Amino acid sequence: MPWKHWSAERLGIVLAVLAALGFSFKAIFVKLAYAVPQAVPVDSVTLLALRMAFSVPVFAWVGWRASRALAPLPRRDWLAVIALGLLGYYGSSILDFMGLQYITASLERLILFTYPTLTILIGVLFMGKRASRREVGALLLSYAGIGLAFAHDLHIAGDTRAVLIGAGFVFGSAVSYAFYQAGSEPAIRRLGAARFTALAMLVSTGATLLHFGVSQPVGALVQPAPVYLHALGMALFSTVLPVFMTSAAIRRIGAAKTALIGTLGPVLTIFFGCWILDEPLSWPQMAGAALVLAGVLLISKRGEPAVSPSPSVVHPLAKPGTPSA
Repeated sequence: MPWKHWSAERLGIVLAVLAALGFSFKAIFVKLAYAVPQAVPVDSVTLLALRMAFSVPVFAWVGWRASRALAPLPRRDWLAVIALGLLGYYGSSILDFMGLQYITASLERLILFTYPTLTILIGVLFMGKRASRREVGALLLSYAGIGLAFAHDLHIAGDTRAVLIGAGFVFGSAVSYAFYQAGSEPAIRRLGAARFTALAMLVSTGATLLHFGVSQPVGALVQPAPVYLHALGMALFSTVLPVFMTSAAIRRIGAAKTALIGTLGPVLTIFFGCWILDEPLSWPQMAGAALVLAGVLLISKRGEPAVSPSPSVVHPLAKPGTPSA
């Protein structure tokens, strides 16, 4: 049956699954780019700069379309966009890319997917909110799962220090994105989803290119063709398309159901990592993934709006996501 004859719910579910698939492939693209044979492997800053450069034309166009009939932003809103763009699309992305130099894509995705529970902690510690029993249970489940997956990577790794460093970078990425998510809701209410997301992406791109300019020679942009292809694939299939698919899915089936379908991401990354990258797959790893997903599902149920992903917030990584990162 042609897709135009599908019901809104059926199309929304398909779009949400495709978005989860795209976001889950981000770590795979990064690991493939790092593995391209060359004298000096591509570094995280250069790879992120390529990803953002390939993505930014689309978001610039969306930002222009969303802003052309609206009044200019006041200073307060510009400050909010800049701060949140630096946290959500620059800070979390660069930390995530750095972490993937040390750990498996599977462990990266599980650690990164703790951002909903981290958002709870931020609300409790800094915004005067109280955690419910369901939220505390979600925290315990998620971090027990991370512990299992982390122990698995430590067991198979030849360099325990590298796993600790990589996990630290990715956890920092999750913290950065959780602060972004906690602070973005009021900005989105004032500015609108499309305008805010596009402007935040432009801020992130500017920060990324500035970081590249002060830390890398221009010649670092000269990379083998496979690196460009992986960066382009990451920009198109793991950034631009999933962002718009997620927005379209939310319009058809709602934020809660879209978020629940998005929990497929870590499981998909584990299987892609095993299939494409030859990463080991074990029962402790699968049990860890199940616990993390159970924690996310627990806080994504209806009736818990304080911790459900905002219908307008999209992770850049994994996650811009996205639930991304």
